[in-house]
Amino acid sequence: MGTYAALVDLSRCTACRACQVACKQWNELPGEKTVNTGTYQNPPDLSVTTYTLIRFKEGSQNGEMWWNFFKDQCRHCLEPPCKEAADMKAKGAIIKEASGAVLFTEKTRLLDGKEIREACPYDIPRQDPNTKLMAKCTFCADRIAHGMIPACIKACPTGTLAFGPRDNILETANKRLAEVKKRFPEAKLMGDQEEVSWIYLLHRPEAEFQMTARAKVARPVVVARRSLLRPFGVLVAGAAVLGSARADSDSPRE
Repeated sequence: MGTYAALVDLSRCTACRACQVACKQWNELPGEKTVNTGTYQNPPDLSVTTYTLIRFKEGSQNGEMWWNFFKDQCRHCLEPPCKEAADMKAKGAIIKEASGAVLFTEKTRLLDGKEIREACPYDIPRQDPNTKLMAKCTFCADRIAHGMIPACIKACPTGTLAFGPRDNILETANKRLAEVKKRFPEAKLMGDQEEVSWIYLLHRPEAEFQMTARAKVARPVVVARRSLLRPFGVLVAGAAVLGSARADSDSPRE
């Protein structure tokens, strides 16, 4: 089994939210009690029981109204910063499967939830305040392992979502971009497509989509973040080795 990827072609999204419902059903996640916040976006944010969310944003320009939708969930980074941060405290708390899925385990209860969330360039992980377990989209790793596609992708009725081997999805994304540009000249693939397993095609400027503030500013520094984490991890490991050697040298010998 190779590495998989998903394409999110936002030019086709109608915010039907079939993906949200399918995610809840497959993962047996409860609904959330919410109130009207002045937008059709519901629930208002991701949580330990909401793994994917359609974010809404509307506006106008030169008398033209627009209403754009953004499917938000874990991007399943090829080299996940959350895993690198977790490995410093509880190795195996976050794992990356060969399929590309980044998964949280029971060991996440040992982690600092705020620290792991801040390590994520997209502000995705959430922590249960009671159990301390962390949760997010699993890329439906259980379905992929049995030859099925992720539940949200199977449920999408408009062709917004596609799934397949990573190379095939990147090829499809570029072909689709060429088509979308005929109608939306500013269309583009988000600049992180070489870093993640979820590839986004935006048909309008990025500012016209509702995303978290961190998701907008943090993406260009994913590589920089990793380059900083790795030396730190090496230093920590080095310090541990030196500390062990020193303790051994200071211990009484027979």
